[in-house]
Amino acid sequence: MPQPYLSPEQRPLVELRNVHVSFGSNHVLKGIDLTVRKGDAVSIIGPSGSGKSTILRCINGLLTPERGEVVVGNTSVHTLRTEAERIALRKRIGFVFQQYNLFPHLTVLDNIVIAPIRILGVEREIAEREARELLAKVRLSDKVDAYPGQLSGGQQQRVAIARALAMHPELVLFDEVTSALDPETVGEVLSVIRQLVEDGMTCLLVTHEMRFAEEVSQQIVFTEGGEIVERGTPREIFHAPRNPRTHAFINALRN
Repeated sequence: MPQPYLSPEQRPLVELRNVHVSFGSNHVLKGIDLTVRKGDAVSIIGPSGSGKSTILRCINGLLTPERGEVVVGNTSVHTLRTEAERIALRKRIGFVFQQYNLFPHLTVLDNIVIAPIRILGVEREIAEREARELLAKVRLSDKVDAYPGQLSGGQQQRVAIARALAMHPELVLFDEVTSALDPETVGEVLSVIRQLVEDGMTCLLVTHEMRFAEEVSQQIVFTEGGEIVERGTPREIFHAPRNPRTHAFINALRN
């Protein structure tokens, strides 16, 4: 049966179909199907080791599944073979990791402008202007000339978010970006992400911040043992889960 025609606005921005990934004998992803539409925020939750971060790495080409399809826009990620092809993909996808991965010898400003200048060919004057605008967006205008070692963990993570945004990505992947932070700095990072979601940035978040996921997401995906056990709206997942495994996970977090 032919597939119905979908306009570019209707097509998913990200689609995973029957994705399998193994590390040796460890079957990490066991047939993942996932759809993310442009402008949506999707949160992936679940116990540690359930394959959440592996899903993100398949989307931006850091991992190639041995079976299944990964599509971002018009790019079939699973078919990319050269590093040049993967770099072209990653220009379009922001990735914010748990560890900030800032260059310690560069100022905050230089950490943000280095990729647009070297990879996108943006003139330095334009890159610096945009970097200052992004630093204002993440509430760090006064840290332009600071070095990463002079910043708190929360401030470094906000710089990392600004650095990802400097590439004008189609979507941003957040991989447990608050798990390495002190409790008092978590809120400042989540506030920045919340603003991005409200501005319409397509976001895919692996997170243990359940209340935040409930507040900002259009879709919640619960994974366990390399499988998507349940998906639904925040209300469905957090207040009326159908699967007993989801129910047990949510209840454990509340106790």
